[in-house]
Amino acid sequence: MATEPESAEQLVRLFAEESRARAFAAVALGAGTTEQVARTAALSPRETAAALRRLREQGAVTTGDDGDLRVAYEVFRARARADTRTEPGTGERVTGQTDMVLRAFVRDGRLVRLPARWTRKKLVLRHIAEQTFEPGVEYPERAVDAKLRAWCEDSGEIDHVTLRRYLVDLHHLHRGDGVYRRPPAPPRDGTA
Repeated sequence: MATEPESAEQLVRLFAEESRARAFAAVALGAGTTEQVARTAALSPRETAAALRRLREQGAVTTGDDGDLRVAYEVFRARARADTRTEPGTGERVTGQTDMVLRAFVRDGRLVRLPARWTRKKLVLRHIAEQTFEPGVEYPERAVDAKLRAWCEDSGEIDHVTLRRYLVDLHHLHRGDGVYRRPPAPPRDGTA
């Protein structure tokens, strides 16, 4: 029974084994039978059978109506669509690169440094706001400073005051009378 890889990481693990990568490449290049895959990929019959079994189980390779092996391109297209979505309320595209950016600048719940690129900086700041403050809850300045100081512990480049200023400027936090509040998230379906 074929199952679609649930994550890009799972897909990468599928191809981390050389015999599976070679068998997949052979199918992509037109090898339609197990024997053709073995010959094209220079694999033993046993290696070929094991590689094709795993590729079929993960849904990367299927058998066509004519009985020939085929690359399941629809699985890869679906995976690409799943990795690209629009952020509700902002209309910003979020891709698999979002996670990559966050991994580069945030580690173990700490800010390593702020990105120089403004789009990446906004993404990291939004992440900090979403992870740190509940929408609609009021926080005294002292609590905001303590929470943001925790993000800056390992960073010599940025301090909690700078973070607070960015969050207010980008409207991730609203400030009034020494009290900060994260605005409620916009409705997902566009209604109030």
